[in-house]
Amino acid sequence: MKAMTLREELQKIINGEVADDEETVREYSKDYSIFEVRPQTVVFPRDEQDIKKLVAFAQKERSRERSISITARSAGTCMSGGPLSDSIVVVFTRHLNKLKELKKLNNEEGYAVVQPGMYYRDFEKRTLKKGLILQSYPASREICAVGGMVANGGGGENSLRYGKTEKFVQELKMVLRDGKEYAFRPLKQAELKKKMASKGLEGEVYRMMFKIVEENYELLQKAKPRVSKNSAGYALWDVWNREQGIFDLTKLFVGSQGTLGIITEIKFRLVRPYPYSTLLVIFLKDIKPLPRIVERVLECGPESFESYDDKTLKLALRFLPGFIRLLKGNIFSLAWQFLPEFKMFLTGGMPKLVLFAEFAGDDEQETRRQAEAAQATLQDLGLDTRITKSQKEVQKYFTVRRESFKLLHEHAKNRRTVPFIDDIVVAPEYLPEFFPRLQAILKPYSKYMMYTIAGHVGDGNFHIIPLMDMRKPKSREIIPEVMKKVHSLIFKYKGSFTGEHNDGIIRSPYLKDMYGQKVYKLFEETKKLFDPEGIFNPRKKVGATVQYALDHIISEN
Repeated sequence: MKAMTLREELQKIINGEVADDEETVREYSKDYSIFEVRPQTVVFPRDEQDIKKLVAFAQKERSRERSISITARSAGTCMSGGPLSDSIVVVFTRHLNKLKELKKLNNEEGYAVVQPGMYYRDFEKRTLKKGLILQSYPASREICAVGGMVANGGGGENSLRYGKTEKFVQELKMVLRDGKEYAFRPLKQAELKKKMASKGLEGEVYRMMFKIVEENYELLQKAKPRVSKNSAGYALWDVWNREQGIFDLTKLFVGSQGTLGIITEIKFRLVRPYPYSTLLVIFLKDIKPLPRIVERVLECGPESFESYDDKTLKLALRFLPGFIRLLKGNIFSLAWQFLPEFKMFLTGGMPKLVLFAEFAGDDEQETRRQAEAAQATLQDLGLDTRITKSQKEVQKYFTVRRESFKLLHEHAKNRRTVPFIDDIVVAPEYLPEFFPRLQAILKPYSKYMMYTIAGHVGDGNFHIIPLMDMRKPKSREIIPEVMKKVHSLIFKYKGSFTGEHNDGIIRSPYLKDMYGQKVYKLFEETKKLFDPEGIFNPRKKVGATVQYALDHIISEN
């Protein structure tokens, strides 16, 4: 009798669809990273019961020493290879994509209960009808799903004021290795003691996690990167708040990339968005005063504080018609908005960085007064600054910031996006020293890669995503070489190599370099507690190797 394929085995136990045809396998072997990993089969679970059955199946087969694992995937916009697997990829966007509850509590806040496969763009349309928004949305807001935002610990331009996604997660439901679904939320000490006294896997998890974070409290607090954003490793330092007596495992699960269990439901805190904003734009020809600029502007309370470099600005002017199309308006009036920048381009007076601080509120005139007040604090520095006069002008700067790389990619022949130093974070006070040294590292490789630098200057978080011709062997060779040099520079300035995009295949092998052996061992203990058989998204966070990453880099464009 012919043995069943893995697809046939799985189709017998779940209600959703299972596929292993070439087209499906090829589609789910890639994300937005530089990697390609072909799964054995792809599952589209119908409901939470399907997830439970899949986990129970994987656990049973691993105990029989069969190499089966489960990797959760939402929209596949991850830039680190997080949702890639050579075993079972479980896709949530087809069925587990419902908004289950949406409630406005008062004029300022509310909450939503949602499944992980819902696209953020659809989620936001629904929440805005209630006058609410999830302010941790990333730049990929039009194509990402909420499950990926949680799994990666995502953030974006508004994280400066509101924080990243972990600040908005109030409760998570997850299927753990025993195939059962559990609810996790912040617990006070009395509630924690009850959980620790319970039997079964849930009690074991609470007892052992409390032991790990309590016995290593000082070590973990010292290990926490001193930056405003960090998605590297497991956030063990945020689980146990001694001062407040709050124990919160959602802080561990957010950003864990599906390596500890499978998220089935998320409860988000929502806030009211402001209808108006005004930008203070700063054209910076010398980055030396950057720390003073950031310090003074932040004291004025901006909603966001973004930046892009001279290469990005030149790109906007070079491909001006493309940008005008993205702005969706009258071509002549929009082209006129770029006149100041075009004059700088012609006269050679291009700034090294363009900074723009957003001041948001309920009254447009008040937001302008806030921007003017921030501008006044910079008067003694002799900077070239301007304040936007309309919402269309605000949109222009954000479009340059958000869409420049997409446009560059469209116009770059025989090259593809190669994110491997794409999410660096250092404290703003180090930027005048850090930036020249970073550019000195990258300059010798300009023959093989073109890139722009943009990011969240208020957080010291920058995105460098080169375009490279991956058909050339040298392109593959320089990736680990450049990573090593850039990582060393980041660590020298006490930063993080990922503020938002997480570890995945690309950075997991370097976590020991970032945190040291003792903290990395605690990561291993955490993984072993939740997943001793290694069924949840292996080779991410722990157990990763540089060689595995190099072996799975896409070789063709």
